[in-house]
Amino acid sequence: MGKIFTTATLLLTFLLLSLTGSAQDKNFYIFLCFGQSNMEGNAKIEPQDTINVNSRFQVMEAVDCPAINRTKGNWYTAVPPLCRCRTGLTPADYFGRELVANLPEKVRVGVINVAVGGCKIELFDKDHYEAYTVDVPGWMKNMIKEYDGNPYGRLVEMAKLAQKDGVIKGILLHQGESNTGDTLWTKKVKVVYDNLMHDLNLKPKKVPLLAGETVNADQEGKCASMNKIIATLPQAIKNAHVISSAGCTDSADNLHFNAAGYRELGKRYAATMLNLLGHKMAQ
Repeated sequence: MGKIFTTATLLLTFLLLSLTGSAQDKNFYIFLCFGQSNMEGNAKIEPQDTINVNSRFQVMEAVDCPAINRTKGNWYTAVPPLCRCRTGLTPADYFGRELVANLPEKVRVGVINVAVGGCKIELFDKDHYEAYTVDVPGWMKNMIKEYDGNPYGRLVEMAKLAQKDGVIKGILLHQGESNTGDTLWTKKVKVVYDNLMHDLNLKPKKVPLLAGETVNADQEGKCASMNKIIATLPQAIKNAHVISSAGCTDSADNLHFNAAGYRELGKRYAATMLNLLGHKMAQ
């Protein structure tokens, strides 16, 4: 009877794999990225950013991008842009590169980046985003339309697809500029985080939230005062970790990082994540 049961189990497993075409790979680490323009990617992609991208670093396209031969819901080697079709360099770029450079070769890394320039954190509140989007500028509405009007919904949709392939290991947030001075920001972020935990059946203890600071005061960042509020995020979310932007160079507007700043910030996200995974970044 035991042999018959084992054989039946193997046959069922084989059948399921045949139907799905793949099985979840525990060594495929997936990270969800969301926020506003500094997560979307404001800096121009430079030649050095498009070469030598390890195929172990993948991006799931969240929108259809025919001009670069990408289709929503599919994985591609993570050559920028990693957000929408015409966005720039993001912290996610060098976050992923550093991870694959410092994790065992059997491990792959995948990112899903859903971000909208200029948005408040309210855009990702699944119960209130519609009220928020009524009065946003037309240019932002056009960005939101690329996610069928619901960026949070698109993030969850893509994340559920990704969970068939791998395991969600963390969430990267870069947002806050448009909420500068909002003392309720940490509570609003917690609502989004808690919703993601619930909607994706994730355990908070196993899925850290990494939140980057806005352009620092040492770069004359216009929203640098927000970093005092961002610093309190771990008080609202136990498994939250703040990524310092000190010394990360910025562009002339003092709101967005430049390409070098994004590279450094991405590496800092990676260093924190590697530590949480029990690894250290090579010197």
